[in-house]
Amino acid sequence: MFSDPQKNIEQLRLLPDAHVADFGSGAGHYTLAAAKAVGNMGRVYAIDVLKEMLQKLKNQAERAGFINVESVWGNIEKLGGTRLADASVDAVLVCNTLFQVEDKKDLPVEAKRILKPHGKILVVDWKESFGGMGPQSGHVVDSATARSLFEKVGFTFEREISAGAHHYGMILRRA
Repeated sequence: MFSDPQKNIEQLRLLPDAHVADFGSGAGHYTLAAAKAVGNMGRVYAIDVLKEMLQKLKNQAERAGFINVESVWGNIEKLGGTRLADASVDAVLVCNTLFQVEDKKDLPVEAKRILKPHGKILVVDWKESFGGMGPQSGHVVDSATARSLFEKVGFTFEREISAGAHHYGMILRRA
């Protein structure tokens, strides 16, 4: 079974008024699951470099009745690239994104910058390459490497989550 964004978001235990940044939101599966979890009092920032994906996601969110989703054209690989304020979000989602990121060292720094103290980060990515599904084998970022990327900039590992047969998942907290 593939990873289920709704189940993964439930394991993050977001509060109904939380503000969340979805790094590399793409088609928006995690954005919409988070929007449902935080409700109308919360806010989800869908951040991507592809304007056409953001427009599709914005349209999809509107059709589904979500008034708490904001599309942000930004660069998650650059300090300040998300264009969100310092300490402005309660959680950051990095789901099915790490394998696509070229500059992996700045993404955790940007996540830390926008997270409130003790904010959480959900990391979900592919365990391996599956020939035609998921990333090419040379692009897979294993769980230990992902964890290390975030711990190097001051995140504390909280726990693993069950993210499906082909994915790993973890929650880390800003120290």
